[in-house]
Amino acid sequence: MVIGKFRRGSLALMVVWSCAAYAQAQDAAPASQGDPKVSKKLASTAESSSNAHAIQADRARTAFAFNQKSEDDRAACQNVPSNQAATQPANPEWQYGGFIDAAYLLDFNHPSNDLFRSRGTAYKVDEPILNMADAYLRKTASESSRWGMEFTLQGGQDSRIFGFSATAPNLPGSEWLRHLGPTDVSYLASVGKGLTVQAGIFSSFIGYDSLYAKDNFNYTRPWGADFTPYLMMGVNASYPIHNKLTGTVFVVNGYWHLADANHVPSSGGQVAYNVTDHTTLKETVLFGPAQSDTGFEFWRFLWDSTAEWKTERITTAFEYHIGTEKVAAPGNPRALWMFAQLPLHWAFSKSWSATVRPEVYWDRDGRLTGFQQTVKANTTTLEYRIPYRQATTIVRLEHRIDDSRGPGGGFFRGHEVAPGIVGLTPTQNLLILGVIVTFDSHFQP
Repeated sequence: MVIGKFRRGSLALMVVWSCAAYAQAQDAAPASQGDPKVSKKLASTAESSSNAHAIQADRARTAFAFNQKSEDDRAACQNVPSNQAATQPANPEWQYGGFIDAAYLLDFNHPSNDLFRSRGTAYKVDEPILNMADAYLRKTASESSRWGMEFTLQGGQDSRIFGFSATAPNLPGSEWLRHLGPTDVSYLASVGKGLTVQAGIFSSFIGYDSLYAKDNFNYTRPWGADFTPYLMMGVNASYPIHNKLTGTVFVVNGYWHLADANHVPSSGGQVAYNVTDHTTLKETVLFGPAQSDTGFEFWRFLWDSTAEWKTERITTAFEYHIGTEKVAAPGNPRALWMFAQLPLHWAFSKSWSATVRPEVYWDRDGRLTGFQQTVKANTTTLEYRIPYRQATTIVRLEHRIDDSRGPGGGFFRGHEVAPGIVGLTPTQNLLILGVIVTFDSHFQP
């Protein structure tokens, strides 16, 4: 009977992996995001999004500090360490599954290049697109089986440029590495309350949103997510200091895991605190060189703070991050950027929900987005879920309005105003229909 279930599960997994492989076949070689006409001009001072923040996701991005996913299997925040030893069953199961994510983004500006300017995820507009397909196999480390692993194969439009840098060369092998989501091994050491060590490619500890739309409340990601890591590559160790407080330290190959800016690793740490059964706080820092000059004065520093309040029907959160670095360029200017968002999610029933997400991103020197600008945006999403056995279909209707002001701000609009140059306008309205089909199952050998 177990063998039969395993065979059926293996067949389903092969189907999903085939879809992911097809999505990979449609991919082009990675390219810098943002405005291709000005990226070279700004390359000395500007770095584009990694398009992956895409914890970075378990990315689907793991449940935020609650050590489990919510009832509708949504990961509200990426990559927060959990007290795995206290929550795993005696005989841990192997989990497998995948998803297909497709959408149509109608841009009322109708740019001739079909691009959402300065973005790294969901950046193709006015045409149907397969944004992501994914297949995974995962086993969590526990006291009864201390070794864990996860393997994720992914492909699609959103896998093309996430994790790369506009100002640094690509990592050797990045063309195939970009098709790996969280892929790592872990070990639960019998030290005190249980020390979990993880090595490989894992979901980012930075941010509230996942690379994978299925694990977020909205279909499109916020600006702050696209310009912080979705995935990290390196090693991390987490320890439950007590039942409310978990500490994590990590060493990674760099700010963007698919870039090769230098050969000096970046480091960081996180503290996640469950204030009450409904409220969680998370503080994360990341620091290290993101330029070819690795002197300490040129290191990049990022501080991310997240607070989440969650009940059975309502979830709200506040995220703020600030980053800075001195640029190794004439005059050594110091770059500064900030981001904040305040999403509010309301589940009307098991099938229907709605989310509103106001946000602001300030890139004073154009270091991350490629342009000096302040972007204010609001995203409103209506979601309907259709469960069927081990599969779920997620349908989202979304409207977002973005307003960009500043010397280099704006969004593409209409036809070219000069050869190779598309006109700009400060405001963009998108109407989005997204359809995501997920499959998740498990087996015990």
